[in-house]
Amino acid sequence: MIRATFLLAALAAAAPAAAQTFQSTSLLDKAVAGFTGHPIGDDGGARTAVDTRLKLAACPMVTLNWRTPVHDSVVVACPDPDWRIFVPIRIAAPPVVPATALAASEASIAVPEAKPVIVIKRGDPVSVVAGDAGFSITRDGIAMSDAAAGARVLIRVEANKPPIQAIAVESGKAVIPGGE
Repeated sequence: MIRATFLLAALAAAAPAAAQTFQSTSLLDKAVAGFTGHPIGDDGGARTAVDTRLKLAACPMVTLNWRTPVHDSVVVACPDPDWRIFVPIRIAAPPVVPATALAASEASIAVPEAKPVIVIKRGDPVSVVAGDAGFSITRDGIAMSDAAAGARVLIRVEANKPPIQAIAVESGKAVIPGGE
């Protein structure tokens, strides 16, 4: 917590709101690296740098928190002006078990393999919902891949724009993460 407060103070000192029109994404990258304790691209650090095309209003004091207890992304937020972004974290891949060791362990324990139920299939029409307490916005789009309930899925809402990322909820419905 002290480390996060120190980083926030450094951000405020390095980029006064009056001197910049937009928030520096490189300073946000440094704050996220300090918060996670890992540099960009390393396990436990941000997957990639914050997109430099973002034009966020300059913020005198950002806050950093984990989005979930799994520590899969960091929420970088500014209370005034009000904005927030989610920075995905690179999570270490599980260790690879040699096939011989796996076959030996499966011989002693027979556990049925549960397959996730696909609720959204590629090409399906999907309603994407974003919102917070008291309001919600819905957009219709087309799924770019298959997804089980709770899994991430890319949805194309406009033909000439990149797809948006949402979480599959049920057949034909996905939500944008972050609404409390």
